[in-house]
Amino acid sequence: MSQTIRHPEIIDIVRRDGKVTVEGLSAYFGVTSQTIRRDLADLAEAGRLERVHGGAVLPSGTSNIGYEERRHINAEAKAAIAAICAKAIPDESSVFLNIGTTTEAVARHMLSHRNMLVVTNNMNVAQILVDNPDCEVVVTGGALRRSDGGLLGDVTTTSIRRFKFDIAVIGCSALDEDGDLLDFDMQEVGVSRALLQHGRRVFLVADVSKFRRKAPVRMASISDLHAVFTDRRPPDRFAMRCRDESVALFSAKMDPVSD
Repeated sequence: MSQTIRHPEIIDIVRRDGKVTVEGLSAYFGVTSQTIRRDLADLAEAGRLERVHGGAVLPSGTSNIGYEERRHINAEAKAAIAAICAKAIPDESSVFLNIGTTTEAVARHMLSHRNMLVVTNNMNVAQILVDNPDCEVVVTGGALRRSDGGLLGDVTTTSIRRFKFDIAVIGCSALDEDGDLLDFDMQEVGVSRALLQHGRRVFLVADVSKFRRKAPVRMASISDLHAVFTDRRPPDRFAMRCRDESVALFSAKMDPVSD
């Protein structure tokens, strides 16, 4: 069976079941796992599927996919982004790390930073940074979102307003090529908007798959940022916006795209 026949059927299966696995599709079509992985990669590149650990799901539209699933999406890219972002964060600085799997990766790369104050509304980030004795960790408080360890609500935003951070590190669920940062949760967006006002510098960490995703809530504009850290060169239109707004753009696979 050719891929032109498999691809539409794969889409039908994932619409029916919510998720497909490499193993399941390999058995269903009677082809190798390598063949299915190529099919899923092609469909993801076309924006028709979102790769997750061991398989794929439909791209997000108005609701996000599960946090544990997101941990496995583009894990290598997130680690690479985190490494270059953490390198840009100096010792002896105050930093806010927001909710997100990529910001968690940044925390892992900050375990050797010295004399740091890290404030976070991400319980996972706090747990990671417990292993850095040279890092004072402050948790904002707020309503706990059990699905991802995030803290949200008025208590969170009130806590943020008590600080002025040297650097605020944020993520997003989707990116428009024209420079809008998008997300799903209004409360989470409210926290991010407070950070924009209380960070001397604001860093966005996002892999380029975010340009293939959609989310309904506008969080910010590229003009609100000071630097963007990604894994590969983003679409030209976005790169040009960064240049026009004097936003530094860094890619893990190349030298800075713009300064």
